Amino acid sequence: MDLLKRRIIEDGTELGTEVVKVDSFLNHQLDIGLFMAIGKEISRRFGHLGINKILTIESSGIGIAAITALYFDLVPVVFAKKTQPNTMTEDFYGAEVKSFTKGTVSVARVSKQYLNPEDRVLIIDDFLAHGEAAMGLCSLVEQAGGTVCGIAAVIEKEFQGGSKKLRDAGYYVDSLAVITAIRDGQITFKD
Repeated sequence: MDLLKRRIIEDGTELGTEVVKVDSFLNHQLDIGLFMAIGKEISRRFGHLGINKILTIESSGIGIAAITALYFDLVPVVFAKKTQPNTMTEDFYGAEVKSFTKGTVSVARVSKQYLNPEDRVLIIDDFLAHGEAAMGLCSLVEQAGGTVCGIAAVIEKEFQGGSKKLRDAGYYVDSLAVITAIRDGQITFKD
């Protein structure tokens, strides 16, 4: 997605050889016009799969998932919580996920009332690095007996192996911007 790649180049900041900071438009300040273009593109790529629910993980994926739902006939958006709030009194599905950027491990939780066997789920990940969050979300869907129809990553760092790991596990993954390398202040994209 050329618009997204331009924003990464113009407004993103590389930190070393593994981190791209996109706070100004993706995960601290949100560019809603860009999110609408992202949602429309995700719909173009995954719209034929009969999706009836979108799943993401708090917090950066929520805005993208909510906007994307507009292009999927307003299907429900569910987000996995990384901590168990005192309001989550019912049973839940849980899966351990490691955050690459935070260096932490948490349990992603979704109440059992929000994932069901009849669900055909699109997983949205803002950043796909090692694939830990996406794998955890796939586990939640599968614990519920639902079907993972696909994983849409907004930005993928291909060199960190997450998409390969997910594809090797049998999941359909499609990323809007795929970064192949970060070297000497330059971000290289897959064409």
